[in-house]
Amino acid sequence: MDQYVGKLLDNRYEILDAIGVGGMAMVYKAYCHRLHRFVAVKILRKDLASDAEFRRRFHDEAQAVAMLSHPNIVSVYDVSRDQDLEYIVMELIDGITLKQYMKKKGGILSWREALHYMTQIMRALSHAHSRGIIHRDIKPQNIMVLRDGSVRVADFGIARVMSAAQNTLTQEALGSVHYISPEQARGSHIDERADLYSAGVVLYEMLTGRLPFEGDSPVSVAIQHISSIPLSPRELNPEIPEALEAITLKAMASNVDRRYKNAEEMIRDLEEFRKNPNINFGYEHHGLLQSDEPTQVIDTSITSSLSRRKVPARMADASNDLYSYDEYRTTSQRRIAERRPDQKRSSMVPIIAVVSVFLVAVGIFLWMFFFSDLFKAAESINVPRLIGRNYEEVLADTTITDHFVIKQTGTKASPDYDEGQIIEQDPNENSEVKGEKPEISVVVSSGKPSITMIDVRNMEYVQARQQLIDMGLNVKEPQYAPHDEIVKNYVIASLPPEGTPMAPGDSVQLTVSTGQAKKEVIVPYLVGNYTRQQAEEILRDKYSLKCTVSGEVYSDTVESGKVASQSIPGNTTVEAGTTISIQISRGPQNPSPKTKTIKINLPKDKDFVTVQVTVGGVEQFNQTVNTSNSPLMVDVTGKGKQQVNIYFDGEYNSGNEYDFDS
Repeated sequence: MDQYVGKLLDNRYEILDAIGVGGMAMVYKAYCHRLHRFVAVKILRKDLASDAEFRRRFHDEAQAVAMLSHPNIVSVYDVSRDQDLEYIVMELIDGITLKQYMKKKGGILSWREALHYMTQIMRALSHAHSRGIIHRDIKPQNIMVLRDGSVRVADFGIARVMSAAQNTLTQEALGSVHYISPEQARGSHIDERADLYSAGVVLYEMLTGRLPFEGDSPVSVAIQHISSIPLSPRELNPEIPEALEAITLKAMASNVDRRYKNAEEMIRDLEEFRKNPNINFGYEHHGLLQSDEPTQVIDTSITSSLSRRKVPARMADASNDLYSYDEYRTTSQRRIAERRPDQKRSSMVPIIAVVSVFLVAVGIFLWMFFFSDLFKAAESINVPRLIGRNYEEVLADTTITDHFVIKQTGTKASPDYDEGQIIEQDPNENSEVKGEKPEISVVVSSGKPSITMIDVRNMEYVQARQQLIDMGLNVKEPQYAPHDEIVKNYVIASLPPEGTPMAPGDSVQLTVSTGQAKKEVIVPYLVGNYTRQQAEEILRDKYSLKCTVSGEVYSDTVESGKVASQSIPGNTTVEAGTTISIQISRGPQNPSPKTKTIKINLPKDKDFVTVQVTVGGVEQFNQTVNTSNSPLMVDVTGKGKQQVNIYFDGEYNSGNEYDFDS
């Protein structure tokens, strides 16, 4: 049995079952005893939870993501610690990952379905980017597909935390290498356009059923993201409209300046295409990489410690004028462009030379990395303290900006710092970082908080909502949950809780009581099993149900004196206190049994179903059938008026009274 199943975290979350495993955590289904709802709990691996710096980053990122509220983003409810366990509490999603869904559909989705999913993914990214949060790890495994066709993007901010623990997460990070942007592979500064590249790879995979780059190792795949070009989606699947291919390739442009500037821009193109699939965007997609900076090999999140190396300038510029979207063709692994006839001979020699130099350089580098003791790590830089300094003054301080990229990731009210001062930084001061102009993310004070969250528990919802609005706060749509003590339409809890410093416009989530939870019981099978007295006692004493007797009937299948029928079939879930009406058998009557054929419409949401048919409570048919054979015709036999019930996989579906003598 799993070591965490049955454990109660923080005297609140009861772990029920393991539902998934990831590189950094196990995911469990749990029940929140405080808000009376099912949730997903992600428990960090113990080796990560023991790292104080990792825990700090983990908490900071989770707290930031918890502020996201969007129908296409998995909600984060809580982040906490119980003894030696670090965990996140999230919305429990009833669905499967996009990766699993594509596999279930044979690998390739129709372009209409791919458009439907990608539009929702981009809306999620647009919401997160507008709040300064970059996902960094967009891939089908982090996208959930629900039964209603909607999608939820999960694990926002986790990639940023994982990068802090790259020495222990190297193997886990490899699963994402097929989706990383070239700038991530190079270890360069990234912005929201890295997410757009990864989303483009996901769209490419949905449309073609394959990844744009494959290789024998993560390093080889990452290098292809930097220096290779994928096969045209339409050459892999001619049914893809040209405009959708253009959107895919623009999102996947190696040069960030050729990509969409932001998620909203890509959403506009997706919407224009949805309205008119024959639209021509007029984008040019160049056949080789046009880098905005010297090409470098992947950073430590992929290979643990690859240092940066430059590609010869002629190779980086080789595609500037010689290749276009309409000119390149495919080979078994990548596209080879056809040169114009007048340039074919003159350009072949330098290209062969450049490629040879590149291959030799890669070979030497790999030998040094795997076998040589001469390989040295990049020089470390000590991070200065920025907390307490004015953000604008830091941007103007060349002693800092000459060595670091300063990026504001958000604002937050602070009781300790004036407006404009930096209140958080990542990495922390005195941290050792490597690379050319590494990034320092900062949060800037929006001023000292002027609002303190009040206690609204056990307050009538309408009154609580209006009071919070009058304070200048934004009240989100309420969540509802049963509660044994708090009456219906009164507030159970608020997030954030009472006493939290807040600023005008901050959001508040209220949980409202639906009243006491109704006790439910399962009706027992009575027919043919119990006498009247036994049935009344069992229903009353064991199941908290009421019993009435509506009369006696003849029955060829149930012996005299026992229950011949019941108003609510056995195995049906009802509220406690429900009345069950029964009829008592008078034994058989003279007429010989007759046969009737009944038609059963089978369910459409499964491939096979076990069908059970009872006549007067006695089973006459029980078989597992293929639902494609719907409707199913079944012959049943009986005398006089008999109740015929139909069960699917042991659960009551329908029932009718038939007169076999008519």
